[in-house]
Amino acid sequence: MFLKTADDTRDLGRALATVLRAGDLIVLVGPLGAGKTQLAQGIGAGLGVRGAVTSPTFVISRVHPPDPSLGGRLPLVHADAYRLGDVAEVDDLDLDADVDRAVTVIEWGAGLVEQLTDGYLEIRLDRDEDSDVRVATLIPHGSDWAARLAALDLA
Repeated sequence: MFLKTADDTRDLGRALATVLRAGDLIVLVGPLGAGKTQLAQGIGAGLGVRGAVTSPTFVISRVHPPDPSLGGRLPLVHADAYRLGDVAEVDDLDLDADVDRAVTVIEWGAGLVEQLTDGYLEIRLDRDEDSDVRVATLIPHGSDWAARLAALDLA
């Protein structure tokens, strides 16, 4: 799917939020500037979480509780595994303590976080540097992700 603007990337996140539930893990993959944080912002907006969703690169992980005034229904755990070297460092974050009750979105988590749940959604974001258009590829892994994505009709 082509995402021509940053708002398109956020809109994809909002759309995904409609099918998310507690225990979901989303792994965002892509180079710097591909739109991983923008996608997380859209998910946060769609979930109605409190606080600005910003890059967690320096704090590694942030928890955004639902905001009832925004119709919030689930907390969002937003993490960045860029500076983590291995699965042991991910384990030290205790993300699995929150994973059952929240939607967990992890940037740069490929190869490090998949063990947190039985199924997860991998979203690959690539950017055409000449046009700044992003390409999103949604890859379901286990669980009922394929059925949920099909119900969204994101074509």
